[in-house]
Amino acid sequence: MTIFKKNSLKTSDHQRTRAAELTLRQSIYPLCLVTILFFLWGFSYGLLDTLNKHFQNTLGITRARSSGLQAAYFGAYPLASLGHANWILRHYGYKPVFIWGLCLYGVGALVAWPCILHKSFGGFCAAIFIIGNGLGSLETAANPYITGTKHSLQPILRPLRQLLTNVVCGPPRYAEMRINISQAFNGVGTVVAPVLGSYVFFLKTGDDTKALTNVQWVYLAIACFVFILAAVFYFSPIPEITDADMQFQAEETHANADVKPFRKQYRLFHAAFAQFCYTGAQVAIAGYFINYVTETRPGTDSSLGAKFLAGAQGAFALGRFTGVGLMKFIRPRWVFLFYLTCCIIFIAPSITQRGNTGMSMLYVTLFFESICFPTIVALGMRGLGKYSKRGSGFIVGGVSGGACVPPLLGAVADLHNSTAKAMSVPLAFFVAAWSYSLCVNFVPAYRDVADKFTTAKIGLQEGGVRDEENDAKSSQEGEVKKDEVEHVDNVPPKEIM
Repeated sequence: MTIFKKNSLKTSDHQRTRAAELTLRQSIYPLCLVTILFFLWGFSYGLLDTLNKHFQNTLGITRARSSGLQAAYFGAYPLASLGHANWILRHYGYKPVFIWGLCLYGVGALVAWPCILHKSFGGFCAAIFIIGNGLGSLETAANPYITGTKHSLQPILRPLRQLLTNVVCGPPRYAEMRINISQAFNGVGTVVAPVLGSYVFFLKTGDDTKALTNVQWVYLAIACFVFILAAVFYFSPIPEITDADMQFQAEETHANADVKPFRKQYRLFHAAFAQFCYTGAQVAIAGYFINYVTETRPGTDSSLGAKFLAGAQGAFALGRFTGVGLMKFIRPRWVFLFYLTCCIIFIAPSITQRGNTGMSMLYVTLFFESICFPTIVALGMRGLGKYSKRGSGFIVGGVSGGACVPPLLGAVADLHNSTAKAMSVPLAFFVAAWSYSLCVNFVPAYRDVADKFTTAKIGLQEGGVRDEENDAKSSQEGEVKKDEVEHVDNVPPKEIM
């Protein structure tokens, strides 16, 4: 019983923690654990996109009805981010939410087993809804945890030092870079899932029911893994970031000098709206990517379409790593505006073009989608201070756009019998999300808050990373002073006189 008493799951939100005093080595382990979560929901999301088309063929359902998978998955997000997960986050902290989300994920994966066995599409949607609640819980905690964690720096190997300072640790000025590098592993998960689908599920079985039997084992393996991971989280020392910590950060950067009531945090609500529109467009494109290529590219079946989807998701992951590199030299808000503008530019030709040309437009669109979601999270939470945990629920709740836009795209595709023409739906939602990128760059009330955090020195030792020569010099001076003190202490009183 002693081991359970040592691992308390409750932290007061009114007191500062030692999270701002962690060394680099102390911070790597918890951040690596949290980054595993990003891979998990990337894998789950990628698997869903692969199953969408195959369920249409195997179960004989329409494109609009198959979007029930996305509706169940992303429709669960606001229930988690604004409901149970947000309540646990505000009353207990990040660690309990991580464990709660993983347990829900595992339960949903177990429920999926009999549903797939009996080819129950409605039952599988219910399982996906439970999984969506679990992943929504994880994302409610993980996104603000990655953006809000504050760590001091200790001297590390010189060649790696600057990279680790900018990407792994948590000074607020690098929040956009930090969350994008973590979200890049989400992109890796979205690549692995369609590859698994094309080479394991449907390579030899095609679209028959035997393929669904293969899926069962994957969900059973997922359940076992996430339950083990939940236990690892319980016994691991995960530093808590409290409202008091976030309020201190906002006050130090002077980003919320005029603290307003939560209902007047208009920047937050605009970010949540942009997240709703952007995520809806992203999910709709990925969910119907296989439909698009099988309809517009001659000789392409569902298995080959899944391989093309894996390639497109690879472009998505590459875009995130590229975006992080750009953010090192260019303000994140400018990179965000450029990427989202390119999404609009390149999705438009896919409506009229066919074959490899149309598919390549979707590839480029996915590349530029990459940094939008995490950057909206980071920019939207700027200056929220004590409202950070509550605000993260609204931004993550915006993911529910993934439950609304895909059915619209599916309905338009069924109406015109063309997925290509239906790509006008995500185009419209990209334009709506574009309004936030314009405001955060050109409206002072948005721009100034973002820039104050970009120049913040919190979490940086002496405003930056010291070089090895200065470290060695300081160390030598300290040893000399120590020797002088010891020498004086050992001299008899008469000699001192």
